[in-house]
Amino acid sequence: MAEMKKGGPPHGPHGPRGGFQKPKDLGKAVRTLLGYVGRSKWLLAVVAVCLVLNTLCTVGGVLLLEPLIDECIVPGDYVRLAQTLAIMACVYLCAAVLSYTYSRIMVHVSQKTTHAIRQDLFSKMQSLPLRYFDTHTHGELMSRYTNDIETITEILNNGLVSLCSGVLTFIGVVAMMLYLSPLLFLVTVFSLGLMFLVIMTVGKRSRRFFMEQQRDLGAINGYIEEMIEGQKVIKVFNHESKAKAGFAQRNECYRRSATNAQSFAGAMMPAMGNISHINYALTCCVGALLSIGMGFDLGSLVVYLQYTRQVSQPIGQMSQQVNNLLAAIAGAERIFEVMETVPELDEGKTTLVHVSHTAGGTLAEAAGRSDGWAWKRPAGELVPLTGDVRFQDVVFRYVPEKTILHGISLYAKPGQKIAFVGSTGAGKTTITNLINRFYEIDSGRITYDGIDVQEISKESLRRSLGIVLQDTHLFTGTIADNIRYGKLDATDDEIRAAARLANADTFIRHLPDGYDTWITDDGGSLSQGERQLLAIARAAVADPPVLILDEATSSIDTRTEKLIEAGMDQLMAGRTVFVIAHRLSTVRNAKAILVLEQGEIIERGDHDELIAQGGKYYQLYTGQAELS
Repeated sequence: MAEMKKGGPPHGPHGPRGGFQKPKDLGKAVRTLLGYVGRSKWLLAVVAVCLVLNTLCTVGGVLLLEPLIDECIVPGDYVRLAQTLAIMACVYLCAAVLSYTYSRIMVHVSQKTTHAIRQDLFSKMQSLPLRYFDTHTHGELMSRYTNDIETITEILNNGLVSLCSGVLTFIGVVAMMLYLSPLLFLVTVFSLGLMFLVIMTVGKRSRRFFMEQQRDLGAINGYIEEMIEGQKVIKVFNHESKAKAGFAQRNECYRRSATNAQSFAGAMMPAMGNISHINYALTCCVGALLSIGMGFDLGSLVVYLQYTRQVSQPIGQMSQQVNNLLAAIAGAERIFEVMETVPELDEGKTTLVHVSHTAGGTLAEAAGRSDGWAWKRPAGELVPLTGDVRFQDVVFRYVPEKTILHGISLYAKPGQKIAFVGSTGAGKTTITNLINRFYEIDSGRITYDGIDVQEISKESLRRSLGIVLQDTHLFTGTIADNIRYGKLDATDDEIRAAARLANADTFIRHLPDGYDTWITDDGGSLSQGERQLLAIARAAVADPPVLILDEATSSIDTRTEKLIEAGMDQLMAGRTVFVIAHRLSTVRNAKAILVLEQGEIIERGDHDELIAQGGKYYQLYTGQAELS
């Protein structure tokens, strides 16, 4: 799609590299994420109960130190000492069991949540228009499935429970400290104020840096994916140095943003630890004075000092998880940004239905077959599917400031072969993309069997079309599976017939496992010509009434092209065919050849007529001009 690349955004999905794209709605991202987590509400209820009981055991276990010292150790009561120690052991054992239980449950909750997010994200991507994928790198989109979802998994596995546990522990410890000594608690309040000030200051700046880190990570992944795919081109043109320089630039951007994010995250824990030590020292001093001068018992002082240690632990625990939470929210925003993208609109009500000779009668015969297909209008009217395609004054732009097609008008009657010839960027591929409704026209009209294509559902429209692209894509699976992609319910006999029609049967049977040969890596073990033959076979098995061949034989050598010419003629027989070709020899037998320049049709006619005109086509055919 050369036309799209020329009109695409100059800076990628994030705008100019130097600018930071601020989060749109933090609260909305959190609410959406909690909505996914809330699907496991019964498991979360069990986790909540376990957390509360665990907190009671943890906080209450410390309170047992008071009778242990005042009533057991000081008086020297060994029997009471053994009983108290046994009770403490049971309390902490229960806390351990409860902690293990809610941790295991949260693993299931986190995996169930991320499973649903991945599923919805992938489903959403299937509904997005082709334009979206033209303006976002594959690696940057893949980063949503890997890095961003991984951060969410991490916070759900450990962070969310740690935050809740920290809050409950903090509340419990503060309540017990107030109960033991309101006067000593004044010292603690001062330290807590400093801790919260540090958290608010660091957290505010951390969120911005974590967003930059996630953005730059997506950018570097996109670049790596692009460079790996283009390794052959890089080596052919000796662009290794340029590729390394491009990676170094993105790697440095990621290093800076990650360093900023992690620096603030790393600075928080030492700061919290130092404040905790100061708090402990001050509490010891004041507590000692209270014990000497005001009769504060030793057991209560030991318990309070233990709570002084504990009160800083949940704050440190929460502050540490805040950084992970910020990274998870940043990742969630990026994921939900994709989910909120406007999907490909489809307001077509006309659908494709199968009609048989017995059911459809003369309708199927009108379509030229005893069994065929028809368009079913919303009112129930059936229109035979014959393959009559017409453009009427079609204007199209990929971006508002650049017009690609200027009032294109053309027609292709059922069974006709229409060829497009022209320079790169003239609009040839764009025309075929508009037939498929990969993009919507700005003005004009495209009709299919007299029906405006915008009235036809996209699923039905694309089912009626077969397309063979210049850049083939094969999926991981067997040879037969890849051919069957054109018709999922095709039988083995239909697959072999389609392969013979495309002249692919011979090389397939020479493969180690024939049609069951497993291919991976986009068919990397096959030659480019063999991959192209499989793509043609895939279109053949679909048996569409309209066929689009976009440079379909560009990767096939001249000898192979001659071998499949007869098969291609059989494939095109009785179908409306649109052919885009640079080899003018492949379009000589076209009913009409359209010569395009800068989005306009400058010549139309068959081969002999255009040669007789002595215009652009004549110059191209005789070598007086070249396609650029």
